[in-house]
Amino acid sequence: MDRSQKAESVASLNAVFNQAGVVVVTRNLGLSVAQSTELRTKIRDAGATYKVAKNRLAKLAIQDTNYVGIGEFLTGPTALASSEDPVAAAKAVVEFAKANDKIEIVGGSMGTQVLTPEGVKALASMPSLDELRGTLIGLIQAPATKIAQLTTAPAAKLARVFGAYAKAA
Repeated sequence: MDRSQKAESVASLNAVFNQAGVVVVTRNLGLSVAQSTELRTKIRDAGATYKVAKNRLAKLAIQDTNYVGIGEFLTGPTALASSEDPVAAAKAVVEFAKANDKIEIVGGSMGTQVLTPEGVKALASMPSLDELRGTLIGLIQAPATKIAQLTTAPAAKLARVFGAYAKAA
């Protein structure tokens, strides 16, 4: 890499760090090309990105961002998974790591909050933003459904009572 390519790489990484809701640092312990492709596909499907970056350039890119704390994790063969949704990247990486022992979760950060590997796993166990939205919409719609059921229930009960009297007579 020449100097201009390094500057472009640092600028693109800095843009990722400024937009990300969470960054997860992983260590590659010998993933095959097929495994790496599978991981990237899972992460992309979750709405996150996965990037292998030189540690020195990543350390330069995290300066003046909320992710300065992950600098200590950037040693050895690392890669960065990031997403705007605070749960998506963590969930995708943890799910892949459960089935594959060739990737290690080193740590991460959610804004200024630095996460240990256990913290990343705890974050992954939380519901995603879309799941929370679905739950919230369900809670909002539930009272309206119950009101509709309550207003129709007395009429249905009266109809059954009249029907029973009609059969008896």
